[in-house]
Amino acid sequence: MKKAHVSHGTGEFAPADLKGVGEGVIFEKGVLVFHPEMIELGTNIYVGHGAILKGYYQNTITIGDNTWIGQNCFFHGAGGISIGRNVGIGPAVQIITSYHREQGIEIPILFSELAFAKVTIADDADIGVGAIILPGVSIGKGVQIGAGAVVTRSVPDFAVAYGNPARVKKTRK
Repeated sequence: MKKAHVSHGTGEFAPADLKGVGEGVIFEKGVLVFHPEMIELGTNIYVGHGAILKGYYQNTITIGDNTWIGQNCFFHGAGGISIGRNVGIGPAVQIITSYHREQGIEIPILFSELAFAKVTIADDADIGVGAIILPGVSIGKGVQIGAGAVVTRSVPDFAVAYGNPARVKKTRK
């Protein structure tokens, strides 16, 4: 028997569909939201054109007050995403919270078990254009992540990290 294929939906939503949404939240044209019931937004948040907030049936995406999300960002919240207050997230940033486990060459990677790991971004952080944040990473308070960085491990408070893979280059004072 063939397995039925199911669409993830259109991503169209109304703010009232969200788990929670504060005042002063702006969604630009073309923003897509999946599983809005798993997404909670504070106040004064900007979500740029073409951004995708992809909630999942488990875990939540939580975004704190006064956060700015640039155009064409992609947040995949299967493992959970927690973003603090006063965070700047540049255009085309990707936050990924799941991956396929290695189960040997007999199982195609696509069909291997999914693993989930939460991403946390603390207050006052700034994520540069096109950065990629991988599952399980915590970004500390006041951290600056450079444009195009691939963040594969956690970054301590007030650090400046960039590169591929991202490395801490200095501490902000």
